[in-house]
Amino acid sequence: MENRPIGTLTWDTFEKVEMRVGTILKAEIFAEARNPAYKLVIDFGPLGTKKSSAQITKLYQPEELIGRQVIAVINFPPKQIANMMSECLVLGAVGEEKNITLLALERPVSNGLRVG
Repeated sequence: MENRPIGTLTWDTFEKVEMRVGTILKAEIFAEARNPAYKLVIDFGPLGTKKSSAQITKLYQPEELIGRQVIAVINFPPKQIANMMSECLVLGAVGEEKNITLLALERPVSNGLRVG
């Protein structure tokens, strides 16, 4: 894994990142994507639902993702991925061979809660 210098982040800048908890409602293979990925629909409670393209196919199957709570950044601008607009970035730890392990919550919480 590549080591890069880490710059200093101000508290003000950190507060601008909207990391929120959501529950995956739908997960399916994203056949049109260039890299193996799933199309996810995630419920962020009072903030509504958002779509995401997630390259998490090495460690997860679509059916095991349904009902799982995840953490995502929801205030990036939408990004066109193949034929879908991805509206949020699901967070995970990037391991060897770019295996993504989703960030997990210790216990269930309300969808839409802010991570800080």
